[in-house]
Amino acid sequence: MVERLVIDHVGHRGDGIAFAGGQTVFVPYTLDGETVDAEPVADHPDRRLLSRIEHPSAARIAPFCPYFGACGGCAIQHWQPGAYRAWKRGIVVDTLAHARIECAVDELVDAHGAGRRRITVHARRGADGELRVGFAAASSHAIVAIDHCPILDPALRGALDAARTLAEVLKPATKPLDIQITATEGGLDVDVRGSGPLPSAMIATLSRVAEQHRLARLTRHGELVLMRTPPVIAIGAAQVTLPPGSFLQATAAGEEALAALVTAHCLRAKHVADLFCGVGPFALRLAAKSRISAFDSDAGAVAALQKAATATSGLKPVKAEARDLSRRPLVPQELRDYDAVVFDPPRQGAEAQARQLAASKVPVVVAVSCNIATFARDARILIDGGYKIEGVTPVDQFRHTPHVELVARFRR
Repeated sequence: MVERLVIDHVGHRGDGIAFAGGQTVFVPYTLDGETVDAEPVADHPDRRLLSRIEHPSAARIAPFCPYFGACGGCAIQHWQPGAYRAWKRGIVVDTLAHARIECAVDELVDAHGAGRRRITVHARRGADGELRVGFAAASSHAIVAIDHCPILDPALRGALDAARTLAEVLKPATKPLDIQITATEGGLDVDVRGSGPLPSAMIATLSRVAEQHRLARLTRHGELVLMRTPPVIAIGAAQVTLPPGSFLQATAAGEEALAALVTAHCLRAKHVADLFCGVGPFALRLAAKSRISAFDSDAGAVAALQKAATATSGLKPVKAEARDLSRRPLVPQELRDYDAVVFDPPRQGAEAQARQLAASKVPVVVAVSCNIATFARDARILIDGGYKIEGVTPVDQFRHTPHVELVARFRR
């Protein structure tokens, strides 16, 4: 049954929201003010499938990617940039207001730069026997086969071809392969997961594929298959050799924008704790002027950070330690010697660490977040503990999606 709906506004996940028979319904790829025809989605009573736009918004533009609407990577390519930017900043404003957090919210920082420098490509053989290599479909586990992606950094050129060749060799059946590819100064760094144990002959074949596509490194579940050249990235003055499958900010411009904000907020700090430090995007830049203690649960990332810091001249002392801050957060007694603390947790946030910070006397806390909801929770803990939030800067490195990063400073 086709319904005629008027879209009220675009929600925080990028879907148009309409009201039908007293119910709130979500219609992907629609904009506020549009009149559309939509159909029900089986087993999802609050979702609709867009079938036709009767009256389009004046802010609607043509998507630039032929896979938009099928591939689930981008939610919004059909909105005029100014309206899109206001909506994305509004996600931060609305969420903070809902959490009763009052502070200035800066204009959105565009940090797409040259595009995404890391991707995870999926490969699966369907019921028809056809091998599909690409990204997951919107709201589905189905794989949309793609031959190019216009939002990728040029440094990822050849990544999809390499993923297809690897998938053809490994012949995934019922379980999909996840192929993580990162652009580095030495070339593409590839980690393949989901293949299960492989015979030695298959490892030899994978080595030939790595040579054929001139990969910097190929690993399987983090285990080395072949390394032609170290997969290195520059962080400030340091050169960091990435651990297999390691986390990086999605774009180089995004990392630089976040690091610039963090550095500005820590400008006068002589001793800084960098919590959830990863491979050191903040620590290695802050070490140009401040002594650094860095902590993360990922022992490989911590080792890479420490090695890079030790090999880089001109930095203040850096001490990196593997520690699970969700289970063993730094307590007030351990925090007392720091002039500033930076924390950049994963999407689930840092509730345990925020509670310890709230009980501490650290004068400056800088929060970096990729999840506004968990940030708001952790910010409320700090505020209730006596900190004042001085402002929030939203950063858009996931352009065309509802994801937004932010940096905030708290002061006692």
